[in-house]
Amino acid sequence: MEQYFKHKIRTKSVGEIIGWVIFGIICAIALGLLLGFGIMWLWNWLMPELFGLTTITYWQAIGIFVLAKILFSSFGGGGSSSEGKDKWKKKKEKTNDECKDDFSKWKLYDKFWQEEGEKAYNDYVNKKLTEEE
Repeated sequence: MEQYFKHKIRTKSVGEIIGWVIFGIICAIALGLLLGFGIMWLWNWLMPELFGLTTITYWQAIGIFVLAKILFSSFGGGGSSSEGKDKWKKKKEKTNDECKDDFSKWKLYDKFWQEEGEKAYNDYVNKKLTEEE
């Protein structure tokens, strides 16, 4: 995957890369604004009526989101410790190995379908049609 991104970056001009970075920053800011307004709107719609709490401002909504993120989840990745990164790498390797094993079985799919699949499917359809009658 790393090679894929290196290849994609090599084919882009400096202007395109800077444009994508600026576009990403603008999207992140827009997402943050929408997230803050969404939290504020939901809070002000639900909490005063349900629990008798006061309404909140935009910045208080952002603060609630950051506090909930800190309390209830991590900020992504395997954490800052090397143990967390090692566990993540092992899990990733295991997942990749499992995918390779599963993918290698697919090379037999076409042969199976030609030999048995179509006949098995037709038998199943006939069985279902006779059950309905």
